[in-house]
Amino acid sequence: MSDTLIQNTTAFFEKSFGNSPQKTVLSPGRINIIGEHIDYNDGYVLPAAIDKVICFTFAKNNSTTSKIIALDLNEEFEVDLTQEIQLSEVTWTNYILGVLKQLQDNGFSFEGFNCVFSSTIPVGSGLSSSAALECGMIFGVAALFDLTIKKVDIALMGQKAEHWVGINCGIMDQFSSVHGIENKVIKLDCNTLEFEYHDANFKDYSLMLMDSNVKHSLFTSEYNTRRMECEEGLSFIKSHFPEIKNFKDCSEQQLLSLQDKMNPLIFKRVHFVVKEINRVQKACEALDNGNIELLGALLFETHNGLSQEYEVSCAELDMLVATAKADDTIIGSRLMGGGFGGCTLNLIKKGSENEVKNKFSNLYLNTFGIELKFYDVKISNGTILI
Repeated sequence: MSDTLIQNTTAFFEKSFGNSPQKTVLSPGRINIIGEHIDYNDGYVLPAAIDKVICFTFAKNNSTTSKIIALDLNEEFEVDLTQEIQLSEVTWTNYILGVLKQLQDNGFSFEGFNCVFSSTIPVGSGLSSSAALECGMIFGVAALFDLTIKKVDIALMGQKAEHWVGINCGIMDQFSSVHGIENKVIKLDCNTLEFEYHDANFKDYSLMLMDSNVKHSLFTSEYNTRRMECEEGLSFIKSHFPEIKNFKDCSEQQLLSLQDKMNPLIFKRVHFVVKEINRVQKACEALDNGNIELLGALLFETHNGLSQEYEVSCAELDMLVATAKADDTIIGSRLMGGGFGGCTLNLIKKGSENEVKNKFSNLYLNTFGIELKFYDVKISNGTILI
């Protein structure tokens, strides 16, 4: 897959600019095995880079202007690097403008370049194409102009660029895009940025994403509301247990002892968070012990919490997970990402993929009149220079 992508992107670069690219970068999307809505709550998450990537081709152009072409959109834009970088009305360009601004704000000096990029990451599916775009762009500019930037700083600049665009995301997406290793998941502490790798050997099971093909408009407003609800919950917990610094320090017992005093809605939100952080720990143990059935059970538990307590699911996702739960060939399923649409992550018995796709696509079409999309994913390397 990547070979064709590299060839097509390179050919388009040569056709557009009349010379060959000097640097080629692949930057992956990501999945999160478990630990949903936890990155902005400073807990543990368990992401991994996947084999869906953006390919970037770069060359210096010996000017002060950069020209960037989005091959898949058939759109391009130019940015004068001597002028102050400002937000544009064309959404996709802002992620790139944001990272160029980050590079400049952090004192890195670079000149004009040409770039073409093309992607196999399905946009809007919750696989974090924006983080792949940000990290790949920083990585490429750094390679082109011999800038020394640590991986963690690439991730942090990518995150800041996304904040500049107006999305108040946590660090997980950018971190996993840069730090991914083939067949490894990353247990990341989103507060300290300490991390460790665990083997992602799913044994007799493979990972499949089912894309609901819906995006309910609640997403942005509710995402910001959840952040505020969790902040309110945490400060209430701290007022009773001053030794607690963040949700990782809080046990379920401590939280339950406050249930009668707390706003019931806030309690539900933080109860999910505390239990989900615990599930990440259990998931790591399950992977280390090769107990994939337990991992699957944890995915179902997470979905139940996201649906009932965190309330970020929707009818389409709930139906997909309920159907998965009743299917003997699927041992775990949950909504993945922000919620209100996007994908479910599923652990499916190897060899039964086609049977599952047929069954689910028919059922989904009959229930909602919407086509279901499927992505088979493998755990892959982070951003790399080819």
